[in-house]
Amino acid sequence: MNNASSALKVAAGIFLTIALITIVVILFISAQEATKTAQNNFSDIQTELAQASFTVYDDTTISGSQVTNALRKYKGKLQFGIEVKTGKNTTGQWYGYKLDVSNTASSSYGSVLNDSAASIGSTWDEASNEYVNPSGKFKAEVIKDSSNVVRGLVFTQTSVR
Repeated sequence: MNNASSALKVAAGIFLTIALITIVVILFISAQEATKTAQNNFSDIQTELAQASFTVYDDTTISGSQVTNALRKYKGKLQFGIEVKTGKNTTGQWYGYKLDVSNTASSSYGSVLNDSAASIGSTWDEASNEYVNPSGKFKAEVIKDSSNVVRGLVFTQTSVR
């Protein structure tokens, strides 16, 4: 009888140990899934925050002073370009990097073509064709490449009639 009692205690101990290990493994797997989900959500939030600074320029009308502020803010950003089309210069001038904006359906749309040597100082010179009137109105557009990365901004002055 004593041997049977000891065997039952050992069997119960083994059963409880296996049950405890199973519970720990299930919790660990659940925690891994929760961690993966949290990492994906965090990655999405990071992407949204990185793009948030450009939402003010996404298909909106802004003032000329906001255009010059954007030029100052993003002038040193690598692989980023800003095109400004004024009333005097309707073809536009690129600052920073020149981007491919010729065909929106092309896979190269938004890609960096080359470095632009233009100085943003001309945007403050009233005698220049690139002069940005601080009280002027500009249509803003965000340029994204095929990887959905913001590569630049295009500002087109709207005429007041």
